[in-house]
Amino acid sequence: MNAPATLIALIAIAAALLVAVGAWRRQLGRRQRAMRELLDSADALEARLRTARSEIEAVAGEHIDDPVQEAMREMLRQRLWLREHGDRASLAELVQVRDSIDQARGRIETQLVRIERARAPVA
Repeated sequence: MNAPATLIALIAIAAALLVAVGAWRRQLGRRQRAMRELLDSADALEARLRTARSEIEAVAGEHIDDPVQEAMREMLRQRLWLREHGDRASLAELVQVRDSIDQARGRIETQLVRIERARAPVA
């Protein structure tokens, strides 16, 4: 192989490596962003569940079955899954877990709206 051909081959290999490294970094960035968003969603749900529990206790008292308890257990299961599998989870799995958490938060919001309506004086 002559010098110009070797140089062209080396440039092509270097370019391919740069493209591969760039793709890897973008994927890593998306995964880190998905993990951060998942954790933020989990924190928001947990805070909302605590608020919901307080609201329900204010309306119904402390001696009722706690409807928030199952949601809190599910939140704990999600956090344990994340701790055990998060470093190996695919981007799609992380997004799916975050979506599940966001849906749960939406259900809690709906319940809180119903509680607020029930507490409002009848006009």
